[in-house]
Amino acid sequence: MSSHFFSGGEVLLDRYRVDRYLDEGGMQQVYVATDLTFERDVVLKVPKNPSAEKRFARSARMSARVTHANVAKTLDYFEADSRSYLVEEYIQGSDLKQLLDMRFAYFDPHLAGHVIHQLAKGLAAAHHAGVFHRDVKPSNVMVSGDANLSMVKITDFGIAKMTEEELVGAMKDESSISGSQTVLGALPYMAPEMVRDPKKADLPADVWALGAMLYALLSGAAPFGAGLAAIPAILEAKPPPKPVLFDRKLQFSPLTDGLWSIVEACLTKNPDKRPTADELVQVCARLCYSDAPRLEGTISRFRHGTGAWGFIGADPGFEVFFHIDSYYGEKPKPGVRVNFACFEGHPSHRAFPVLPLK
Repeated sequence: MSSHFFSGGEVLLDRYRVDRYLDEGGMQQVYVATDLTFERDVVLKVPKNPSAEKRFARSARMSARVTHANVAKTLDYFEADSRSYLVEEYIQGSDLKQLLDMRFAYFDPHLAGHVIHQLAKGLAAAHHAGVFHRDVKPSNVMVSGDANLSMVKITDFGIAKMTEEELVGAMKDESSISGSQTVLGALPYMAPEMVRDPKKADLPADVWALGAMLYALLSGAAPFGAGLAAIPAILEAKPPPKPVLFDRKLQFSPLTDGLWSIVEACLTKNPDKRPTADELVQVCARLCYSDAPRLEGTISRFRHGTGAWGFIGADPGFEVFFHIDSYYGEKPKPGVRVNFACFEGHPSHRAFPVLPLK
């Protein structure tokens, strides 16, 4: 079966109108379509090769067993013209990888706490349903486009199991890994047991991946690097270094201490000693992170020195005060775009935390 790109306008099953191409991964092409029956946008996923086709139906049924607010809903599965199609809910926003590539260098601890809490809840729901994702990584997490990232959903449960055969084949030699888009994307978040023998890995590998993602959110880099060079470090499972801002931004210490304990627990080499997804949900519930509404703006002025402080311009004529201790970055400068939570104050509203954007 060769890849086929829809040009847009095609109607499948007299119900789904293909509107536009969205993206693709190692195993699938992704389109935005319209469900003509319910007049709603949906995501249409199409397997790219025979290996993907082989597992599509079974994996679709598996993903449909997971019903949770933090998991993208599987809406339909059908076959037409000798091809398989998976229909999922459409999420207005982007995936975490795109967000880290284009908008955020890293997250402040409050935003990271919010995201990892939602991901833990989604993963726990999947594990309760007996679903092992196998490919938890930033590109398989969708977030809404608002400044709060209020909606967080794990996706691609429907094709996750298809990566098993590819992982087994790719781990046989370096050329296979280098040529596998799926493996290259997954490798920085893969547990040691996934690298050694994917067929023997189980639910704790998803927990490892969640810890690796939390590290990436806090630092802007995968804990053990990327590409082939990451493999020895993953197998050794030596704890990665703490993000440098942890020691420089002491106002955030109680929260960063809690987040770091999650990273360490998830990145434990022995799968049996990692927390379960349920336990992660409980730990995240005890984190004191703020989910106050956020805005985005630009630093309009900043005064360096003792008592360093400045202002953020949000809407025209509206400025918000912030102190250097609330800035989760190195050096505030006028013109820098920031993401921040805003609180009432006098004579000016106040921002905390303030996170620089790319």
